[in-house]
Amino acid sequence: MNIKTQIQNIILEALKNLGIEASAITLEHPADLNNGDYSTNVAMAYAKQSSKNPRALADEIKSEIEKNLPKEISKIEVAGAGFINFYLSHDFFVDSIKDILNKGENWGKNDLSNGKKIMVEYTDPNPFKPFHIGHLMTNAIGESISRIVEFSGAKTVRANYQGDVGLHVAKAIWGMMKNPERDQENEQVSYLASYIGNCYAKGSDAYDNDENSKKEIDAINKKVYDKSDEEINKIYAWGREVTLLAFEEIYSLLGTKFNHYFFESIMAPIGEKIVRANTPNVFEESDGAIVFKADKYNPKLHTRVFITSSGLPLYETKEIGLTMTKFETESDLDLSIVTTAIEQGEYMKVVQQAISLMHPELEKKMKHITHGMMRLASGKMSSRKGNVVTGESLLRDSMDVVHEKVAERDLSSDEKENIAQTVGVAALKYSILRSSLGSDIVYDFEKSISFDGDSGPYLQYTAVRANGIHKKADGDGITAAYTDIPTDITVLEKNLYRFPEVVAYAYEQLEPHHIATYLTELASAFNSFYGNTVIANKNDPYAPYRVALVSAFHTTMQNGLYLLGIKTPEKM
Repeated sequence: MNIKTQIQNIILEALKNLGIEASAITLEHPADLNNGDYSTNVAMAYAKQSSKNPRALADEIKSEIEKNLPKEISKIEVAGAGFINFYLSHDFFVDSIKDILNKGENWGKNDLSNGKKIMVEYTDPNPFKPFHIGHLMTNAIGESISRIVEFSGAKTVRANYQGDVGLHVAKAIWGMMKNPERDQENEQVSYLASYIGNCYAKGSDAYDNDENSKKEIDAINKKVYDKSDEEINKIYAWGREVTLLAFEEIYSLLGTKFNHYFFESIMAPIGEKIVRANTPNVFEESDGAIVFKADKYNPKLHTRVFITSSGLPLYETKEIGLTMTKFETESDLDLSIVTTAIEQGEYMKVVQQAISLMHPELEKKMKHITHGMMRLASGKMSSRKGNVVTGESLLRDSMDVVHEKVAERDLSSDEKENIAQTVGVAALKYSILRSSLGSDIVYDFEKSISFDGDSGPYLQYTAVRANGIHKKADGDGITAAYTDIPTDITVLEKNLYRFPEVVAYAYEQLEPHHIATYLTELASAFNSFYGNTVIANKNDPYAPYRVALVSAFHTTMQNGLYLLGIKTPEKM
């Protein structure tokens, strides 16, 4: 039982002894640590029920708890209108450092989802189109959520849903047929994928501005679905393979490995069969199309077309097929989490409403998480090389900026490359994950790769610094010990023990930014400690404990960065 739960339980017991029935106790960490390590407003919340003044009730609760005060609490104070402040004992903080070092990579884990199997679907790029910024965002968020869920005891299944059919494919194929010229000598996957992306852009422009081209692309779209044209089939197979390989290179950079890949081409006929089988019970025919009138069941929703009058299944139908396939593929799935951009939120609600009518048992097993948009602080929508910004170009540019910063360092070329990749990825991921989901993000290259600010590289650098202190102390024969302990409790110690609480809250809310915020505050506490303390002096009896404290910080930072999908480098 963690200390927070323990304090909540003793408050509940005290209230019970005072004849007050309470169900939940709110505990918070005071902004000013001079006001204790935990604070509760429980006396104000239940004063009316007890017919007592909040301050008087707070005094009674305090007295009741002090009858059998746990050793983890050094004192309790009543403040203000009736707040009750709890101060943790010196021994508690020492024991928490021991606990961190004993648990190591397991520090921070909980059992909130023990025995559950949870699928997280994220990234979802479309073959034949560039890997755009939105895919980068949903990858960072989805990977972090996957790790948080896993850290909370679940078996996590990572899934990627990719749109390999649809109008975008027809536009790209039309572009390739009209622009077959490419550098035949350059067979690099990234170059070929860029060529396909450019062909898609040309096809998209032609579709919007030329009626004849629009008709040609519409015709190609039907042929892609029914596979009736040998030349188109050949171009399709090549383009699909190339772009999927290009995506894999990006996943490797981002540190993501998927358990399942689902494709629209397979989900479309499955979804169409389900929709038609449930018409007219759930879906309805309207002017030759098949629609779902979601507002009949929820006035906040709206009507959407699932199958067009020409017989083509739309995204909604494919989503039906995907959802049912997920639960069939993983038959004992407890929860399916989907991460997408916020603009897909409304149509996903309609899809989930339709599924709940056909399969009521799945209604509570579907969770949709949305994120905001990203724009560049410069206002320019082009990469450093003048190209249109894609997720991949943003990633490569971030790595290039770091490479420039370490160019003059006395490191091998492999070390420089590894730092550029590790730190460049961290800069982007942290910039995405530091904000609450749904918030739009302004991405600033220079701020994102700063080693002394609110950034991923700052956290990495602080972790590397701590590891360096530990290694130097070890080389000097100073190892972690608890024989002599300073009397003062540092702000660093008052932050370290909170990590499991933060992880549990991030899991309950499915919000990674809570971990990002905590790590930034923790890094600040460490750097303050480092700047004001001689840590590893052989002649200092407190040195072994301070080395233990530094090691506990490094373990916490490393585990926290892992949950954000960020690697902790050896050097920076």
